Amino acid sequence: MSLDFYQDQPHACSYLEGRRARNIYPDPNRPLNKQLYSHLIQHGFRRSGDHIYRPYCPDCEACVPVRINVADFKPNRSQRRCLQRNRDIQLKIKPAEFSSEHFDLYCRYLAGRHRGGGMDNPSVDSYINFLISSWCDTAFIEFRLQEQLVAVAVTDFIINGASAFYTFFNPEMSKRSLGTLAILKQIELARNYELSWLYLGYWIEESPKMCYKSRFSAIEAYQSSWRPLNKKL
Repeated sequence: MSLDFYQDQPHACSYLEGRRARNIYPDPNRPLNKQLYSHLIQHGFRRSGDHIYRPYCPDCEACVPVRINVADFKPNRSQRRCLQRNRDIQLKIKPAEFSSEHFDLYCRYLAGRHRGGGMDNPSVDSYINFLISSWCDTAFIEFRLQEQLVAVAVTDFIINGASAFYTFFNPEMSKRSLGTLAILKQIELARNYELSWLYLGYWIEESPKMCYKSRFSAIEAYQSSWRPLNKKL
């Protein structure tokens, strides 16, 4: 596959304070589709709205693409407890479209968990432009407790895999570990659909927001090729 890439200008890193970051993007004149994204995600790329990008910082390799080998995954003791604790939560797969109920939960989540993180006070347009894509096969997985919406996992489906794109949940229900539950349920979903991989985006050992991904078994990292994650990368 022949494809040109472009790099943006240096900007403040979203994850590591005091660092500058740059991204690369595929040719903006090239039409995007599920097949192209399925190829690029295998090489460390990620979606944001309709755009595909990958961190490409000359002096930093902190952002490590990771994925879970679905067939080999086994939950640890803490994760089994999480599943047990949330047996009363029901899942429903919905189309990737705007819902005021989802948006209200998204706003509460950002206010409770990511205040001052640059996504405060989101608008409907910023919400749609971030989570929904015109070309990607995306689903919104609802988590409900007695009909109350408590979490939404935004999941992209690609060829032979799925991508846990973003999850937002009720910030007042920390004891339920809803973020962990969302990943566990996406692994189950991928297994039920006979998909091989669940992509988790970037693992950043120095970032508390991103280092949690190494707690999942059968996790692989991409650096020229996919291999088991080694924290000493």
